[in-house]
Amino acid sequence: MLTAGAGRSDITPPVGIAHAGWGAATHQRAEGVDMPFFATALYVTDGELEIAIVDLDMGVLTNEDDMAIRDAVESTSGIKPENLRLSATHTHSGPVNRGSWLDEGMDLVGPYWDSLPSRVAEAVNTARWAAKPAHVGVGKGSSSINVNRRPALENGTLFTGRNWEGVVDHEVGVVAFNDNEGNPIATILNYACHPTILGPANKLLSPDYPGTTRKVVEQYAGGLCLFLQGAAGNCGPTHGFIGEVAVAEWLGNRLGLEAARVRLEIDPMPRKERLVEVVQSGADLGMYEDDAVGEPDDTLRVVNTTATLPIGQFPSVKDAQAEFDNVVETLNATRESGTEAEIKLAVSNAKRANFVLSNSIRTEDGPMGMRVQAMRIGPAALVGIPVEAFCEIGMAVKESSPAAQTLFSGYTNGSLGYMPMADNFEEGGYEVTTTPMAAGAAEETITVCTDAVQALWR
Repeated sequence: MLTAGAGRSDITPPVGIAHAGWGAATHQRAEGVDMPFFATALYVTDGELEIAIVDLDMGVLTNEDDMAIRDAVESTSGIKPENLRLSATHTHSGPVNRGSWLDEGMDLVGPYWDSLPSRVAEAVNTARWAAKPAHVGVGKGSSSINVNRRPALENGTLFTGRNWEGVVDHEVGVVAFNDNEGNPIATILNYACHPTILGPANKLLSPDYPGTTRKVVEQYAGGLCLFLQGAAGNCGPTHGFIGEVAVAEWLGNRLGLEAARVRLEIDPMPRKERLVEVVQSGADLGMYEDDAVGEPDDTLRVVNTTATLPIGQFPSVKDAQAEFDNVVETLNATRESGTEAEIKLAVSNAKRANFVLSNSIRTEDGPMGMRVQAMRIGPAALVGIPVEAFCEIGMAVKESSPAAQTLFSGYTNGSLGYMPMADNFEEGGYEVTTTPMAAGAAEETITVCTDAVQALWR
């Protein structure tokens, strides 16, 4: 039998920290907190293999910070690094990472990220000590708060907005964990939508809609809820890039209520109806009991493998660094005396130069090796990769999976940038111009992920 537990720690960044990093933002520091940020952990073991899954309210987790967290979790809990899954919700209203073009509030960035390993380890250890016999069930629903985010102008130029005719994944994937008495331990929720409801005008630290979604699931279904961001590379919210937290709450409520509905309909224990008696009460009343039958699926497995990805062409790290330094120097001068429009343009240029520098570093040694992690927990398969995957990737892997429910996520175990489909490279657009990858990376990833899931069932 499986045992499982859930735990949580507060990872809310400090007010005043360098914030978000939108190209069109004119502010630099966070001025307040909309909702708390959390690290929410689920621990599962079959008595031999121990795994932990952590949902983190953050934009992306760099490879360096990912490693630091793994070391802290292993040293305090004994869970092997390869059996730990770290997934970012990808909120765009959190603090920036260590390398940024911003200057104000950067003194708080390093200490904040340095504090995360111990706080994540706390959540994992809480989950581990709370573990009890558990049963796993799955379900799925649908929510329309997301839309394809790659529309085009009349001249064919792509921008980031609403493309109602584009492919989008509306599936709400749910995995439920109950104890022997049927009480909820945890819920895993998987959905593909960029948390970009709050945009450049927002000056508050916020988990965006995933924060409200988790809160709603916990309110109605009980236990703790983990939000695992899906293949959201080309999926965004129907209402985005604004400053009103009420809109993030509205969309989060809609998704959370659908997930809670699905969760409440899941009974992880296989049952069979039994008529106990018929009671005379005017009408003859049938009295039933639902008896547990058979054995629930308590298989626990982990597969870690690597996909080798083709890469694009970028300048040398030296040249990219020089260009980035020049652009940041221009930005700092513009902040002193430029207009708001000039500042926004300078910030945008700095952000794009930072993309080029990051991609030059990532591709310096040739084709990239990308970690693919697949977990089987009973009837559920969980696949995670460290990219902003287009939704077609997740949909293809789920379609070919033998699992009763497959959750596919990007933003997991580090960060390597966007992963468009091969056809998208001919179209262009933001995701294509900023990815370190070349055409064919997505298709190779689908193959490797599919093989990993199949291996979980062999």
